[in-house]
Amino acid sequence: MNYYPVHLNLSGKKAVVAGGGPVAERKVFSLIAAGASVTVISPSLTKGLMEMKSAGSITHRGRAYRKGDVRGAFIVIAATDSEETNRLIASESPGLVNVVDVPKLCNFIAPSVVKRGPFVLSISTSGASPALSKSIRKELQRLYGNDIARYLGFVRKIRARALKEIGDRKKREAFLKGLGSPKVLGLLRKRGFGPVQDEIIARLATLTGKKNRQTQQS
Repeated sequence: MNYYPVHLNLSGKKAVVAGGGPVAERKVFSLIAAGASVTVISPSLTKGLMEMKSAGSITHRGRAYRKGDVRGAFIVIAATDSEETNRLIASESPGLVNVVDVPKLCNFIAPSVVKRGPFVLSISTSGASPALSKSIRKELQRLYGNDIARYLGFVRKIRARALKEIGDRKKREAFLKGLGSPKVLGLLRKRGFGPVQDEIIARLATLTGKKNRQTQQS
């Protein structure tokens, strides 16, 4: 099956997760991190889900799934231990639905994700091997550490300065393009964030003829 890759804006969107086990906990954590309004339907909850409930992060319906529970949901995760219930949830879901480990009942699958601040990298084998996706994710996590997140925070600020301070259009475009060049990425891996930040600030100062005013990302 061919999937269309997309990153969703779930801020404030209604999400329903049926199930209260470890898999459901991981799904709920990801949904909350994305800003969704999450309702969990399950007679029991893991310790982690209980903590989320106590903190007011989720709404909990302490019972088995009932017909109609997904009405109005933007995204639904079926993670119960009942194949019959999961099939019912899939058939009733009005929008996006994922039945854990049963791709044929899903209209989307969740990829493995590497997240470093605003940097988000999704890995998928289109359901062929979730285990391989996980292995690749671990490899990429080692390759892209926290320096990439720090760099992107810095880039947001230095871009704003460059747009204001570099009057020559061609020089400005070349500078901005260079912020995302393979050379910069290579230097970031080899030397770390600090030296790369200093080099870019110095380059901007040369282009603008201004003193080396710091635009640092701690």
